Amino acid sequence: MTPPRIAALTGPELERNLDGLTRLLIDTVADGAAVSFLHPLTPETASAFWRDDVFPHVTANARSLFTAQLGDTLAGTVQLITAMPRNQPHRAEIAKMMVHPTARRRGLGRVLLSAALDHARALGKTNVTLDTRSGDVSQSLYASVGFEVAGVIPDFALDPDGRTLHSTTYMFKRL
Repeated sequence: MTPPRIAALTGPELERNLDGLTRLLIDTVADGAAVSFLHPLTPETASAFWRDDVFPHVTANARSLFTAQLGDTLAGTVQLITAMPRNQPHRAEIAKMMVHPTARRRGLGRVLLSAALDHARALGKTNVTLDTRSGDVSQSLYASVGFEVAGVIPDFALDPDGRTLHSTTYMFKRL
């Protein structure tokens, strides 16, 4: 297996990768990923999320967007939110970790997390937080790289099916 190419997207690379990011989001939500969207997710809604909600923050250096490429396919992504309230300059947050359903179990999530955590360290961050659907496979990945459970909130959000509520687990890692 060819190793994935990990990149931090900036500038024109954001727009060039819009179609791949849109497809990744649609496919991961269709597969049941709890990343704040309901299924079915339209291409227009998915594209608008990247273009309107993510790209402006990346351009403003308020977050970083890392991607994993397998060949010509955008197979995964994770965001590191670095713009925090004034009393939390030491903290960053992991958001929207996604690996395409056909690319799972190949270590992409771990490699993406590593890139985000290395970037957090380079920025002088000493505490990284995240939340994940309680009991999700991602929770064990986060724990395996040193994230600890801070707490659980029951009935936090709807699953992508729009019918079932799930709990969320807040986690943290000291760097």
